[in-house]
Amino acid sequence: MTIEIEAKIKVESLAPTAGKLSEAGAKFECQLVQTDTFFNDAENKLTSSGIGLRLRRQIGGQTDKVILTYKGPRKKAMFKSRREIEVKLSPEDFSSMVKLLGMLGFDKVLVFEKRRKVWRLDGCDVCLDEIPMLGSFVEVEGPDEHRINGVLNKLQLSALEHINKGYAGLMREKLDESSSDREEIFFDG
Repeated sequence: MTIEIEAKIKVESLAPTAGKLSEAGAKFECQLVQTDTFFNDAENKLTSSGIGLRLRRQIGGQTDKVILTYKGPRKKAMFKSRREIEVKLSPEDFSSMVKLLGMLGFDKVLVFEKRRKVWRLDGCDVCLDEIPMLGSFVEVEGPDEHRINGVLNKLQLSALEHINKGYAGLMREKLDESSSDREEIFFDG
């Protein structure tokens, strides 16, 4: 079990941050398309307790991966921080895992796509994310708040508001604002 520590910042455009990453000598790792499927129990206990259960299909970086992730409740910290457990599965296991979670009483509640470009700078992963309906975000994930803050300073992002919610929470808010009953959001529709 690890602790995930990350800063998330909404930006108008990803191009300026990509330029600053190049200038800072960051290493471009890969470009991905991630489809995240979120689950909850019938009583909504996971979400109401701040717990996330996600099944991710990730294509890109010369691989096709499936990852089941548990995210614990957020800890009080400068940046979003929470316990995380990940289990890597083969791509063929995706539909079986959806069925297994359903048999265990978890319902699929939200599915959305994300385009992600991953860079590496000063021991941190810097992700440039695009999400339909939500827009563009920069996520900096690292081993501690000090390193994350250093990367944010290099990218001239430290003065911008940090978002303490996950993408699933942001998407749910956006859907509720628009009174939409959609549960699947993709770039093509």
